[in-house]
Amino acid sequence: MAAMKFRSGLLAAAMSTVMATTSACALLPGESSDPSVQQPTVSAASEQTSTSSPKTDTCPIHTELDSMEVRTKIAQLLTVGVASAEDAMWAVNDINVGGIFIGSDVAEPILASGQLPELRRQAPFPLMVTIDEEGGRVSRMDAVSGPLPSARAMAQMPIEEVRNLARMRGEEMKRLGITVDFAPTIDVSAQPDDDVIGDRSFSPDPQVVIDYARAFAEGLLEAGITPVFKHFPGHGRSTGDSHQSAVSVPPIEELRDYELRPFAQLVGMPRTAVMMGHLDAPGITAPGEPASMSPGAYDLLRSGEGYGGPPYNGVIFTDDLSGMRAITDHYTVPEAVLQSLIAGADSPLWISTAELVPTIDIIEQAVNDGRYPVERLDASVQRMSELRSSNGCNE
Repeated sequence: MAAMKFRSGLLAAAMSTVMATTSACALLPGESSDPSVQQPTVSAASEQTSTSSPKTDTCPIHTELDSMEVRTKIAQLLTVGVASAEDAMWAVNDINVGGIFIGSDVAEPILASGQLPELRRQAPFPLMVTIDEEGGRVSRMDAVSGPLPSARAMAQMPIEEVRNLARMRGEEMKRLGITVDFAPTIDVSAQPDDDVIGDRSFSPDPQVVIDYARAFAEGLLEAGITPVFKHFPGHGRSTGDSHQSAVSVPPIEELRDYELRPFAQLVGMPRTAVMMGHLDAPGITAPGEPASMSPGAYDLLRSGEGYGGPPYNGVIFTDDLSGMRAITDHYTVPEAVLQSLIAGADSPLWISTAELVPTIDIIEQAVNDGRYPVERLDASVQRMSELRSSNGCNE
């Protein structure tokens, strides 16, 4: 990648390039356990989505799709990990990517530099800056902002305390220039703490997950940060780690009253998004097909039919497409990004800018030959623009 000139005043000094090697899911090795949990009755209160409307700064939605080149539209959908502030500048200012991801290996130097707010202000289009900040072992901000308890530890606290913790963390994110948090994890899991999901799950009880994840999301929203619920259709009883191999979960008949319940209750919250996992789910996906590549998984989420959720028209991110063998054993990064878009994703996510240009090339060709219709592209660009607008723009 050719060295790019820094915009005046943006960087006092070049930051050393560090490879972003941790994915947005950050699954850790381990195997699922049998939860065998009594299913509680859903209360009337839990059936309702949050009605709070925290005040946030807003910005105009970019709706002039006809004036945007196809390559710009494509770039606006992509969320890519960056290795340094210089790398981020190239992706944003030269390629027009719509979102950057701050991975664990680069979080401390990039966040401590204080350069992200200025990068957002100078971006040619409203920019998403995304991070994994669940708490516990998946916390990218702890070196800069201190520790945050794991989801399972938070579920032992009063709900209002969790809402306040998330709000304070969200305020710190906003100060640092972050706009989107790939959290909370709403997987329902009885796994030991250090397993694949383990203590990243609030509870093996779906209702506890619903209540605490809602509070965490509300806290982020109050701070002006977009929460992203993950990992649809539910990672809590997976057969392993999608970093290492293909992963399957129980069939939809078993997921419906367990893993899918939090999604059914929470995806209706305004100004939130959803992350699609790399999960083979019988009855939802074709055999051997991960949800992130499956039209059936996106159709289920969009329609709400078959699992009790509302029709969903918000943004769907993919989990990392470049660091998990459930994907990389079968696809190159450009192929995986294109297939996820064709299947129904709005924002494919991966953790390096190295293949950004060839990825845009292959998507542009698919638009030109009709495999990825321009109407689908425009619809996703509009969803992404609305999500950026909902919690503030580049100011």
